[in-house]
Amino acid sequence: MSSTASFTLDVPTVLCIAFSLSLMPVAYLLSSTLVPANKTRDRVLFFWHAYDALTHIFIEGSFLYECFFSYTTVVGINHVEPFFLNRPDRIYGPAYGTGPSSRLWQEYAKADRRWAGADLTVVSLELLTVFLGGPAAIYICYLLYHSSNEKISAKSRGGVKATLWLVSTALATAELYGGFMTFAPEWLTGSSQLATEDPVYLWLYLFFFNTLWVFIPLWVLWEAAKELRAAFVSAEIHVESKSQ
Repeated sequence: MSSTASFTLDVPTVLCIAFSLSLMPVAYLLSSTLVPANKTRDRVLFFWHAYDALTHIFIEGSFLYECFFSYTTVVGINHVEPFFLNRPDRIYGPAYGTGPSSRLWQEYAKADRRWAGADLTVVSLELLTVFLGGPAAIYICYLLYHSSNEKISAKSRGGVKATLWLVSTALATAELYGGFMTFAPEWLTGSSQLATEDPVYLWLYLFFFNTLWVFIPLWVLWEAAKELRAAFVSAEIHVESKSQ
């Protein structure tokens, strides 16, 4: 468990938190505009995946930008291998940036110090999250919008829904795996990089902002399992009725 300063609510901190939460109303507006009101579950799924995509691409994408382009030059210190981007003369990460996105991650790094630098495990996971997870979430939103179109044929709508649940299952599983690989190293080392002693850092930064990507993917998998079971039961009933 790390020793850190207590949470301080100043203007930059408020702006960072407000920006992180501002993506939720954007996602809600998109879901309420593009999915019919009578399709409640589809609206919730659209809202989540829109928020998921916006977070991955804009927030976590900014983390990758800072990791690859923000750095400080090191001279005459013991900089231990491995070197990020094979540059022994540099230390990379948001801690060395000066822009708004670097300030955002400097704030989150008060709760998890790994996000101040270019932690190799975190960066590797974020590359998959930003460049695969983000586009996958956008594709799911497209499929939800397309499947709500009553003008397409039942066969086409069935094909869209099959693709929807396949991709959403894959993404939800990836979200859970990514979360485990992010925090398992800390659990195994006594949370040495986490500010678990401050209630705001623990419950808002670490718990709330991360367990969203645990509980909701689990719900998506539950819904996918129900859809899969219903499809197989319907297919078996259809086969049985034809054989009689």
